[in-house]
Amino acid sequence: MTIRLRPHHLLCLLTYVGKGYGPAFTANYDGIAERLCLGEDILVVSGPDDICAPLLSEPEPHCWAESVVERDRLAARDVADLLARPIGSGIRLDLDASTLARMREAFSAGLTRNACLGCEWAGLCSQVAAGGYPDTRVQRINGSNP
Repeated sequence: MTIRLRPHHLLCLLTYVGKGYGPAFTANYDGIAERLCLGEDILVVSGPDDICAPLLSEPEPHCWAESVVERDRLAARDVADLLARPIGSGIRLDLDASTLARMREAFSAGLTRNACLGCEWAGLCSQVAAGGYPDTRVQRINGSNP
């Protein structure tokens, strides 16, 4: 199977520690994190993705907000620059241990944080990154340590 992710979730998964918008959201995200650890590939999508799914039944899910679309645009640009490859709708990405480590190093250095400006989770993500990514749910990819 393939995990569908919008561009800014490529950054969110780096610091995900099991906190979220509610129990259904975190249960879903935990399952996605587990699938990533098993080596499932990622399909970059435009708009709501597999992580957003539990929120889409809300009356006005923030997943469609212009600020979130802008967050995607900024994340796609930063991740594309880091990985030296296009990141946009329809692009497939294998998140191996080396790529995860590179993405976390860049995130910690602030090189891929443009999309995080104004995000309600930015403080938590900064704490997780500053602490060396302890307790993150995406730790081991394909059985190797990042």
